[in-house]
Amino acid sequence: MHEIVMTSEEIEACYQKVGEEITEALKNETKRPILLCVMKGAMTFLIGMMKYVKLPVIVDYIHISSYEGTSTTGKVNLLKDMSFDPEGRTIVIVEDVVDTGISMQYLEQYLWTKKPKDVKVAVFVDKPARRQVEVKLDFVGKVIKENKYLVGNGFDYNEIGRNIPYVFTPSKEDFAEWDALLAKDPLSKNHPESVTK
Repeated sequence: MHEIVMTSEEIEACYQKVGEEITEALKNETKRPILLCVMKGAMTFLIGMMKYVKLPVIVDYIHISSYEGTSTTGKVNLLKDMSFDPEGRTIVIVEDVVDTGISMQYLEQYLWTKKPKDVKVAVFVDKPARRQVEVKLDFVGKVIKENKYLVGNGFDYNEIGRNIPYVFTPSKEDFAEWDALLAKDPLSKNHPESVTK
C-alpha cells in the first residue's frame, strides 16, 4: 500500500498559498511578470496555482531534463528555451520540486543571462534533505523533510502517474506494476538535439 503524502485538498491549499504570495510580492510590478513553467512536472502546479494569482501575467515554459527513472543524473540539459524575451521583467520560475538544487541553480544562472529585472522561484514541493547546492526559494507550497520519491499531481515514474490527483510515495507493488506496464508498452524517446548541454 502506498503512502499518501498530499491529498487533493492539501494540494489546492498549496496552490492558493503560493498564488496569493506571488500576487502580494509582485503587485507593484510595472511590467507583467512571466510565470515560467518548468516542463513537464510543473504544468499541473502552474495550472492549479495561477488561478490564485490576481495580476496580469505572461505564461511561458522552458523544458530541462536531469532525471532518468527515479534518479537525477546530475547533468542538466536545456531541451526547449522560453518563447518570450524577459529583459526588464520579473521571471517567476514555476517548478514542481527542488531537491538537489542543481537544476534550479543551472536555470537561475541561465535566466540571468537574459537580463530580467528579477528571478524568483515558486516551487510546489521543497525537499531540502537532498540539497547539494544552495538555492533561494521565494514561494514554497510544501516542505517535505524526508527523502521520498513522489508520484501524482505532476510527479511521475517514467511518465506514469502525472494525472493522479494526489501525491504519494509508491510501494514496491506500484513499481512492479509500472515496470510490467513499461515492459509491455515501452516508451521510446525522440532524441532531438538539446539547445545546450
